[in-house]
Amino acid sequence: MSTPAPRSSYANGSVANMIRSMLVVGAIVAVLIAVVPRVNQVSQPPVDVSSVATQVAADTKWPIEAPLGLPDGWKATSVRYVRSTDGLMTWHAGYQSPTGNYVAIEQTKDATAGWLAAQTNRARETGQTQAGGLTWGTYVRSGKVQNSLVHKAESPGQLTTIVTGTGTFDELSTFAEALQPVSGQG
Repeated sequence: MSTPAPRSSYANGSVANMIRSMLVVGAIVAVLIAVVPRVNQVSQPPVDVSSVATQVAADTKWPIEAPLGLPDGWKATSVRYVRSTDGLMTWHAGYQSPTGNYVAIEQTKDATAGWLAAQTNRARETGQTQAGGLTWGTYVRSGKVQNSLVHKAESPGQLTTIVTGTGTFDELSTFAEALQPVSGQG
């Protein structure tokens, strides 16, 4: 009959052994945290509003607009031409302002009340302002940060234009003043 091997003192599960084990595991975790790279900021690829706008203008023959000559610090973040509320095709170009707020243009032909409500997040009209030689209705969504400038089409064939987002009315006005017709010529 053989005698069992002597038991290691580490197998006794003492408090001191547990603390030593925790220190070793903690040191390994600390080393991993120190050597694994972390991303501080996520950047997205640049958005080419100009080429998409030219294509949309050529395809639709709509007099869409896009901002030209915005002050330094404005950055395009999104651009699309998609079906929206009430089945209306909508031109959209979104930007980040120098202060980090979001500002976008939304344009469609034959805008409905439902489309207008959806684009302004069901905000109510609070007044009027002038920007870019046009009179815009000011819309404020209470309880949620969204401001909008709305220029409704004055006759058939014209587009309803909304400048909307988390931007201040000064930022929305700066954006509206920079809007220029887009040529459908490549």
